Amino acid sequence: MTDEVKLGNPAPLGLIAFGLTTVILSLINAGLLPAAGMAVVLPLAFAFGGLTQFVAGLLEFRTGNTFGMVAFLSYGAFWIWFSLLIVLGSHGVLDLKDAGSTIGVTLLGWGVFTLYMWVSTFRLNKALWWVFLTLWLAFFLLGLGALGFPRLTVAGGWVGLVCGLLAMYTSFATVTNATFGTSTLPVGAPK
Repeated sequence: MTDEVKLGNPAPLGLIAFGLTTVILSLINAGLLPAAGMAVVLPLAFAFGGLTQFVAGLLEFRTGNTFGMVAFLSYGAFWIWFSLLIVLGSHGVLDLKDAGSTIGVTLLGWGVFTLYMWVSTFRLNKALWWVFLTLWLAFFLLGLGALGFPRLTVAGGWVGLVCGLLAMYTSFATVTNATFGTSTLPVGAPK
């Protein structure tokens, strides 16, 4: 007889780390919070959005979940990149004066990556389908905004806000359903 170790689901941890960080940054991008609030976003992006998602991705590897591993390691690295970009740029280590178009193209690249991750959610629950749909839309809007269409940055902030709230709900539902041992909160069954 073997002793099986029951592993916890790391997805809710990764989802809340992603969701909360996305909500706070999106509130700034949408113009609902002041740009000075970036001083709050950056440590949150590094520690919670970045490192915590990275840990969740490593734990997803341990459970054999390829989708979760790729998603959480990638978006964790995104938040670390984002916080380092802003911190190093604001302290003169990086010269970002003429980097707007490169940042825009990089965000579009994240949109392409997220679009292909969204396709994989067609076999997962509907809550994740919505998270990834709104995320690739937000990345495309933010990328185009950085390429010289600032109103699209605001639109990207609003779509990002919806995305972050959906991720937070999905985390909440997953934790609640696991705790209660029943589908108390709906996430939508996959097709």
